[in-house]
Amino acid sequence: MRKDSAVADERPPRARHRLVQPTSEPDEELMRALYREHAGPLLAYVLRLVAGDRQRAEDVVQETLIRAWKNAGQLGRATGSVRPWLVTVARRIVIDGHRSRQARPQEVEPSPLEVIPAEDEIDKALWLMTLSDALDDLTPAHREVLVETYFKGRTVNEAAQTLGIPSGTVRSRVFYALRSMKLALEERGVTA
Repeated sequence: MRKDSAVADERPPRARHRLVQPTSEPDEELMRALYREHAGPLLAYVLRLVAGDRQRAEDVVQETLIRAWKNAGQLGRATGSVRPWLVTVARRIVIDGHRSRQARPQEVEPSPLEVIPAEDEIDKALWLMTLSDALDDLTPAHREVLVETYFKGRTVNEAAQTLGIPSGTVRSRVFYALRSMKLALEERGVTA
């Protein structure tokens, strides 16, 4: 006869749902007794709470029994059945799991993402290379004002202050720089 079956047979019928704490190896025996007496009914209860998801239900039962094992000292002093405590803990674990899934975005498998076409960056890269090449054709003064006004987004007055030249000069250089830039882009096959 196995040691754990002997423990089950020695209990009085009234103590059936109480927490059993044998003297030898209390942790192992406690878990066996909890599992043997409460896992089946607890699993049936949790299955209803999780809409039949057996894997989730088994995880909840396991977590419930682990929490019971961690609180064995408190449960051992309790009188009556341990099952109401287990049912309450299991219900709270299910509720907490539901709330945590609602609070974070749903996880997505990478396989559907592989079939989504990615934006083609080649056209953008070619445009930037052409633009950079056309900018190199400009004089340094024209390139400076275009960089300050168009690429850095500064106003004419801000560009004038940064470059240390009058704002009228900035306007004039921007005008001629844009004309030169248009010609340089047309030479490269870019039309408006």
